[in-house]
Amino acid sequence: MTAETTATAAQTAAHRAAAHTGTRTTAAAAGPAAPAATGSGPGTPRVVRRVRLRRDAVCDPAPAARTIRLTAPIGALNLPDLSAGAREAVAALAFGEHTEEDLGALVAARDGESGLLRWQLTFRRLGMAGMLEHSVHAVTGAADEPLARLRPIGRGSALPGPVPDPTRQVKLSRFATAGAEDGALVVRAPGSALAVELGTGAAALLPALAAWTSPAALAQLPGGITLDAVRQILRLFDVAGLLAYGSAGQEPEATERRFAQWSALDLMFHARTRQPSTVAGYGGTYRFGDRFAPEPASPPPFPGEKVALAVPDLAALARTDKPLTEVLEQRRSVRDHDEGAPLTVDRLGELLYRTMRRRQTFTGGDRQEHADRPYPSGGAVHELEVYPLVTECEGLRPGLWHYATDRHELELVAEPGPATAALVSGARESALMTADPQVVLLVTARFGRVMWKYETVAYPLILKHVGVLYQTFYLVGTAMDLAVCGLGGGDAADFAAASGLDFFTEGTVGELVVGSRPTTLRQDVGVPRREPKR
Repeated sequence: MTAETTATAAQTAAHRAAAHTGTRTTAAAAGPAAPAATGSGPGTPRVVRRVRLRRDAVCDPAPAARTIRLTAPIGALNLPDLSAGAREAVAALAFGEHTEEDLGALVAARDGESGLLRWQLTFRRLGMAGMLEHSVHAVTGAADEPLARLRPIGRGSALPGPVPDPTRQVKLSRFATAGAEDGALVVRAPGSALAVELGTGAAALLPALAAWTSPAALAQLPGGITLDAVRQILRLFDVAGLLAYGSAGQEPEATERRFAQWSALDLMFHARTRQPSTVAGYGGTYRFGDRFAPEPASPPPFPGEKVALAVPDLAALARTDKPLTEVLEQRRSVRDHDEGAPLTVDRLGELLYRTMRRRQTFTGGDRQEHADRPYPSGGAVHELEVYPLVTECEGLRPGLWHYATDRHELELVAEPGPATAALVSGARESALMTADPQVVLLVTARFGRVMWKYETVAYPLILKHVGVLYQTFYLVGTAMDLAVCGLGGGDAADFAAASGLDFFTEGTVGELVVGSRPTTLRQDVGVPRREPKR
């Protein structure tokens, strides 16, 4: 069957289902029916619940005539041995939205009353597989206003539960987040495979739900949302994990440590990136592969001054370096620099060569140019760059430099100025140093190198790369007897101002301070209490 034939069949089924629309009340198969709105009359909106196939799913008949196959980013679902009425109902769901009762009437018209039980089992299977979107509408005469829609965004059940009690105390979960997506206001909760789209008529519920309230109280808000509509909307909120229950002073999200320790954005980031079932795309999906070309392994060179760096003798270093175990045991964060014998450009070049240089490039089957460096990188994308910000380095003038990993040279990005001074000051304060660090290694990510291929996990993957690069700097720096200290944070906006690079294209994701190690270290900074001071 061709796509055109499938669309025609779906339209026919949808038209048959639509013939029943507006002649019956909404079905209550997915939960108890809400009480009728008080004061109902010709001008009072009635609440209509509808359902359709999730928007990112495709409905295709399988070679077997009685089988329909649904495919979505979350996977595929085969519906074998369907009756004629059930096939029409699924096709109708693919074409538009309908009430559950209208779908039942369509099945009964083709299969008789005996086919309804099998259809209910099929319908529930669709919901359990996360293939359905449920919506709540306010209908007044010919006007049909969508109020809310339950939208599956990952893998998991999408079956709403019962409507809440009118007097039960409820509020919006403090972990819920709202934003604009596809032209709609979408509300999400961490760890949920479902989201709720709100229409303009229901958007006023969000600020009202910021404090403890009840469905009955929400129905008194200006705007005319009936109690029936409020309960049906909160029914969708509940299954999407957007609601908290309790009362003032009895809030588990605020009083229990396991919840209280999380901010909304931190928990959303953790849940989104560590629960693949809550998103449609996870991992190497190449979602931008058909829109943009992959970025090259090397960024364009900066036009400023170039400084070629000496290449260290790795064979000689392999014979003279400290053993790995000794390096691991001696590694620590050193916040002191030897002001009398500052770091030299040759020592800085050796550190960069042993940690960051590009050893080779190759093109993968995905058309992306990959690279090989001394530290690991997911997919061999190696999106990280290093910008040494020099205040004092023998043989190299102060300024912001970029290390060209393919050419083993430094290129000047910016002369010293207010923007670079802010970066130096921030690093000094973060490291608890008494003087300016000799060199600040600003680690940036060329975000497109990772985000072109990876979905959902792109940014956490970058942070993992920063971690292994930190350790590589620490170990090589310890072997070279340098002072290395990784920093916990920095200001990407300051770097954008200093470098002139676009904040969204390439930005700092890590910082380290590096310098010559003094013979005697301060004893008041950076020494764990459980270890003897050295």
